[in-house]
Amino acid sequence: MDTLTRLEATIAKRLTASPDESYVARLNSKGLAEIAQKVGEEAVETVIAAMSGPREELISESADLLMHLLVLLQKKGVALDEVMAELDRREGVSGLDEKASRSA
Repeated sequence: MDTLTRLEATIAKRLTASPDESYVARLNSKGLAEIAQKVGEEAVETVIAAMSGPREELISESADLLMHLLVLLQKKGVALDEVMAELDRREGVSGLDEKASRSA
């Protein structure tokens, strides 16, 4: 978890950097839709790696996905701690029960 927390802090600093100096700043300057699209692309690449790529590719694509998801969360003002709290809330609850509670 420390790695994700450090990455979240790094992303927060780089969001306001010059787009010439930081990939995160460049992505941020393109806006929410572009960030969300990038998360989608990385999710698809992760799925493809899981289905047909070597283990190392899945690891690499998963890291890309997590990084881009953290950029999206920062852009929307959602802290990683909030996501972790939601996961903690769900711990011990059947996935089927949790999903059913959202439909009601």
